[in-house]
Amino acid sequence: MSAFALTAGVARAAQSLSAPKLLVRAAGHTRLAPMQRQVNPRLIRHYRAETWRWEALMGSPRTHRSIMPSTRAVLRVWVQAAGRAYSKAIHPPHKSAWLCIHRYEGSWRDPGDPYWGGLQMDRGFMTGYAPSYLLRRGYADRWSPLEQMWVAERAYRSGRGFYAWPNTARYCGLI
Repeated sequence: MSAFALTAGVARAAQSLSAPKLLVRAAGHTRLAPMQRQVNPRLIRHYRAETWRWEALMGSPRTHRSIMPSTRAVLRVWVQAAGRAYSKAIHPPHKSAWLCIHRYEGSWRDPGDPYWGGLQMDRGFMTGYAPSYLLRRGYADRWSPLEQMWVAERAYRSGRGFYAWPNTARYCGLI
């Protein structure tokens, strides 16, 4: 008798959860399950730090997103943000102009006093447009070419234009 009641209960349950509904629920859970898996939080922090590094170089505001919970979806958000920031950072707006100025100025590693780096920045220029780089990394001859170009871009955007390099900007046709 109990076996009959059990079988009847299963039959009623099968009617309430038809096969299509059950497949839809199962498909939804399998789609969400991989995204909810935990990932190493250090990996998420690494990509967040990379994103913030490139944004600081460009002078952009920081991306503010949560790093919790440590799931694949959060990791994907930070990986994509780091990729976008990197691709913007490696293409400064006036890159060809900075490369032309560099061609007439000096080596990217030029340590000569009173001008340093490939764009020949003096102490006042570095103090005004890149004080954090000056404190952490020293003079411009220790910065990467990309960092030097972005500092020059800050000066350009502040209203100085290419007039900080009057002769070489004329050679390049920028003034």
